[in-house]
Amino acid sequence: MSSPNLSHSLSGVYTAAVTPLTAAGAPDLAAWQSLLGFFAQRGAHGALLLGTTGEGTSFSAAERIDIFKAAAAARPEEFRLLAGTGTPSLTETIALNQAVYELGFEATVVLPPFFVRNASEDGLFDWYSQVIERSVPEGRWLLGYHIPAVSGVPLPLSLLQRLHATYPTRFAGLKDSTGDLASAAMYAEGLPGCAVLVGNDKLMTSGMQAGAAGAITALANLRCAELRAVYEGFLWDTDGSTHQATLDAARAAMDAMPPAPAYLKAMLHAQHGLPLWPVRSPLQDFSPEEAEQAVAALS
Repeated sequence: MSSPNLSHSLSGVYTAAVTPLTAAGAPDLAAWQSLLGFFAQRGAHGALLLGTTGEGTSFSAAERIDIFKAAAAARPEEFRLLAGTGTPSLTETIALNQAVYELGFEATVVLPPFFVRNASEDGLFDWYSQVIERSVPEGRWLLGYHIPAVSGVPLPLSLLQRLHATYPTRFAGLKDSTGDLASAAMYAEGLPGCAVLVGNDKLMTSGMQAGAAGAITALANLRCAELRAVYEGFLWDTDGSTHQATLDAARAAMDAMPPAPAYLKAMLHAQHGLPLWPVRSPLQDFSPEEAEQAVAALS
């Protein structure tokens, strides 16, 4: 365990969970029991609910809270729960955070106010400061969510360093979903003692070598076991290259057939017998032919 970031309580492997829906498109609250158990049995330390893979911004605040309540009630023992709570609204983000922490979640993963693309660093610092001060209790954590290709609002290292210096017991680090090793390495070096979690499975080994504390990935819905093997191999200095190669191939197959939520729901059904949950509009479900093609690409 060479990196100080690996000692953080949020270090580990997390599934960026899909969100189960009924055929009518409503949250399938009863499904969280089996889905979280599936992740835990396959090696995940925890799951992020309602992130990008979980179609988080497609749900109302009331729906999100219902989903968080269902997951909290269904959580496996010693399984960590993270919640995607970021919205462009400061007050709504604070309210979602408050609900999540009251339910016992370990952390929130908070997008910047993504509609305001010309916000200054000082403005973002003030926004995150208000979120932390008004909603994050001691003993719980907030992670920034750096996905500028989608949000349009990057999180500069200098901003995160200010947040860590000001709130060292409540600001934990970030999920870096750029898919860029240089980015992950920059954050890991610049935020010692924080949890820098990569968002792309292809960076699991190289990211940890560069100081990352683990990963939150979409492919973990299907490949928790391989991600956990790489993580444990790094901790104990054993060769995880075979597992990493499997992850690389599986990630390439997923990336070739977007959108990820539809791909993952189709594959969870085809490969593991979970219900065939739909996605929410504007995303589109895979056709039976696309699902067959996705399975064939991995055979």
